[in-house]
Amino acid sequence: MVKEMTKNNKDKYRQFSELENTIPLFSKGWWMDAVCGEDWDVILVEENDKIIAALPYYFEDHEGFKEIRKAPLTQNNGIWISYPPNQKYENRLSLEHRLMSAVIDEIEKLNINKYQQYYHYSITNHLPFFWRGYTQSTRYTYVIADTTNLDELYKNFSSSIRNKIRKAEKSVSVVEDLSIEQFYQLNKMTFERQQLTIPYSLELVSRIDEECDKRNARKIYYAIDKQKQIHSAAYFVWDEKSVYYLMAASDPAFRTSQSLSLLIYEGIKLASRLGKKFDFEGSMKKNIEEHFRQFGAKQFPYHHIQKTF
Repeated sequence: MVKEMTKNNKDKYRQFSELENTIPLFSKGWWMDAVCGEDWDVILVEENDKIIAALPYYFEDHEGFKEIRKAPLTQNNGIWISYPPNQKYENRLSLEHRLMSAVIDEIEKLNINKYQQYYHYSITNHLPFFWRGYTQSTRYTYVIADTTNLDELYKNFSSSIRNKIRKAEKSVSVVEDLSIEQFYQLNKMTFERQQLTIPYSLELVSRIDEECDKRNARKIYYAIDKQKQIHSAAYFVWDEKSVYYLMAASDPAFRTSQSLSLLIYEGIKLASRLGKKFDFEGSMKKNIEEHFRQFGAKQFPYHHIQKTF
């Protein structure tokens, strides 16, 4: 049985998540510190003094009410569960139902107005939430699960993507480690082209960059031409299992060079060298979804779970 339920135990979770390699990047304690500052907490389920389930969450005040929401630049959080090895499927479901129910009990003690989180695609079961009145909608990411054979991966790209990569290779070179300030200014241009305000600050991006750099868990690639003009840049981060395409930036004046497709290919090569999956982080926008799947990635559904109290 669950022996102890604790809240507000971030120090314990920070230490645990640094060592537990099955906790995805966006649920690590250090990542939550970087993107949320003080505005996060965690529900822990412990048994025999061991953490067996956790739910880190970002919260903010909205019109006088406290809400749990998606954290900035964070694809997913949601529940993490420690599964015993070689567990029967029926026992796995039973464990999920028990631990999810325990976590839901704690969520509903938080005196919040609204709950919504995106769960990692490894969590396929949301029935305990459904039974408690939570709603679920499906979102998609695209993942290249096996990056071992780059030649086969390249053959699996659409002809359109291969043509874009070849075109870019004729006009730009790929260089590493643009400064985070330069990246952010280029990133802003991507939003300004769409007449949008960039939804995160340089301070936030700098905190992420600092923490990832400490752990050797990030790479910035950028495409530059012979005139030293930067066409685009891509920001990749990784955990023990996956490389994530976190942010992209491009100068609207050079969109036709197709340099961003070349940079994504460099990110896939990076994942191959590291022996990891490549996660595009997905998008529900039609033109972005089409671009991602042309790299031969497979569609992975994940849950958006929410409830208004």
